[in-house]
Amino acid sequence: MMVLFRHEWKQNIRTLLIWSLAVGIMGMICICLYADMAENMADLSESFSNMGAFSDAFGMSVLGIGTIAGFFATEVGVVHGLGSSMFAAIIAGNILSKEEEGHTGEFLYSLPVSRGKVITAKICSIVSALAVFTAVTCIFYILGFQVIDTAPDYKLFAIFMLSQLLMNLEVMCICIALSAFVKRNMTGAGIGIALFLYVYDLMGRIIPDAKDYLFIGPFSYANATDIFAEQEIGPAAYICGGCLMLIALFITYAVYTKKDLAS
Repeated sequence: MMVLFRHEWKQNIRTLLIWSLAVGIMGMICICLYADMAENMADLSESFSNMGAFSDAFGMSVLGIGTIAGFFATEVGVVHGLGSSMFAAIIAGNILSKEEEGHTGEFLYSLPVSRGKVITAKICSIVSALAVFTAVTCIFYILGFQVIDTAPDYKLFAIFMLSQLLMNLEVMCICIALSAFVKRNMTGAGIGIALFLYVYDLMGRIIPDAKDYLFIGPFSYANATDIFAEQEIGPAAYICGGCLMLIALFITYAVYTKKDLAS
């Protein structure tokens, strides 16, 4: 099983480096820009907070962008949320289907190892990649805070990063479950799923009648403005997220272990 884990890790390392460096560096640049924009942001903060649906969608109505916490939440929070969820979807979307598409399953499943152990090794490799992604981007953000010599509450920052990791794990589970059903690369579909979940959360914050159903999406408990504004996040979001992950994993094992694999 460790051999499979290392093999998957090596296959994902290039994608991991590209995405973690790209998202981390973009986030750090945004943080560094705050020092030059701080004075103007203080004047614009009130204007942005009164832009109706736009302000509600990006959290500017509850957290002013004139502060480092508000600026980080509304700018870097969006970059990290979208970037990390798409990264999770990309590496999870074809983790199982690639064996059939590339005809490598003929060799892999001839080895004395069960399909269940193969799935577990693949999932563990993705979880470790997401953990490294979170750590690398976190380091870049902290470097940005050191450059401008100001930072948000590090406790809230840690909660945000851990919430993002949990959100990415949920996206991962959903994409892996879908990958178990198909025989072709699911990268495009995975990115589409990540974008759909983000837009679902965005629209739920704009449409009053949809706010009661925000907890269904993983972005509901990982929203940067909610976390840095210290707004209460209902337990329903975490319960729903946990249930979706368990259901997705159950479907993955149930379907893939009994699937008639293409040769």
